[in-house]
Amino acid sequence: MSSALEIKELEFVQGMRRALDESAASLPSATTARLTAARKAALARKKAEPVLVRVPSLAAAGVGAGMAALPDGLPPRRRSAFARFALAWPLAALVAGLFAIAYFEDQQRTAELADIDAAMLSDDLPLTAYLDHGFNAYLTRAH
Repeated sequence: MSSALEIKELEFVQGMRRALDESAASLPSATTARLTAARKAALARKKAEPVLVRVPSLAAAGVGAGMAALPDGLPPRRRSAFARFALAWPLAALVAGLFAIAYFEDQQRTAELADIDAAMLSDDLPLTAYLDHGFNAYLTRAH
């Protein structure tokens, strides 16, 4: 439904544009010159839009040290030690979590291998069974 509506709107806009272009082409040259001059005058009087300047909060040491004030006249803010810690603790928590996951997985893998070794050592099998490649598959299915 919405795509049909969008197609109709697009056709209407294209028709309106075509009609305006045709009517602009039929205007006298004096009118066109006056419209051009009025447009240039309006653009010359237009106020400049304010530009937002962002100062990086994690700048390297010494960068921006010569700035006396920001463009709005305010002095640059300094972050407290607590604010810097508040920015760094999520990263530290992520690294600690990754180490914990790796440690847990390593412990699980070690426990699984120990169970397989204990099963192999407690079983009465001939030595040729340990050399058989299908024996490892049997051990993994048995547990």
